[in-house]
Amino acid sequence: PFRPLSHVDILGQNASRKFRGMPVPRRANSEGGKTMTDYLRDIVTDFLTGKVDAFGFAPVGRFQGALEGHHPAQVLPGARTVIVYGRAVPRGAFSSPGYSLHFLHRSYHTVYPYLDQVGFDLAGIVEEEGYLGVVIPGYAPLLFREGMARGIISLKHAAVAAGIASFGKSGLVYHPQHGSMLRFGAVITTAEPPADPVLDYEPCGESCRACWKACPAGAFEDGIFQRQICTRKAIRHPIYRLTLKEEWGPDSMELVANTAGYNYWIGCSECQKVCPANWPGRAD
Repeated sequence: PFRPLSHVDILGQNASRKFRGMPVPRRANSEGGKTMTDYLRDIVTDFLTGKVDAFGFAPVGRFQGALEGHHPAQVLPGARTVIVYGRAVPRGAFSSPGYSLHFLHRSYHTVYPYLDQVGFDLAGIVEEEGYLGVVIPGYAPLLFREGMARGIISLKHAAVAAGIASFGKSGLVYHPQHGSMLRFGAVITTAEPPADPVLDYEPCGESCRACWKACPAGAFEDGIFQRQICTRKAIRHPIYRLTLKEEWGPDSMELVANTAGYNYWIGCSECQKVCPANWPGRAD
């Protein structure tokens, strides 16, 4: 269970680490050879190990292609690093013949608040070391720009930048072990611990078209993934449809999606079901 960080004010920095079962870091010195940012990486690694299935450290210089307003340095001035972490949803949810989407719905909406709590505590640990940290949640809040829903930063691109995953033809990102089962969260920080290398991994075979053929929405036009078409099929909530019927609806989608529409239904997962990268070693 997660413990609140408010005891820091009472016990002090090192005592709070002992309280959480974490090692008290040694301070950097010329003999030890480690810098303070090396120690911070060790502290973060100790904290995340066993809580998530994958994590990595991405320098903000890898986000040069981010959309205006969605670059980590625009989210947190002075940002140097994005710490990205992911938790895998059980593959069994995709195998149930009658209840796959039911199980997947609850899996996603269980892991989102879990990742938010991990990020909240991680940001507190980073700030104990004298840096700033801001949590990028696993799902909401969403921002709507020209009718397109986007996260504050793209967690898929952040996962690639942190060396956790690589993009596939489906528009999803894939981890060598967990495939596209990972849901992500992140903490942007002004600290600059050593970065992880970008992952050298190609999840899709050159001739593979499994997701294209299985997509019931037709989200692949001339072999190019069309995110908006996919979203209309995969992300559903009755209040979205009702909102769009109102004159004020389009201008209120951001408010609706982040409040009443948060617990959305999943309408499709066919690309994940058929993707060979999600089922290593399975003959079919």
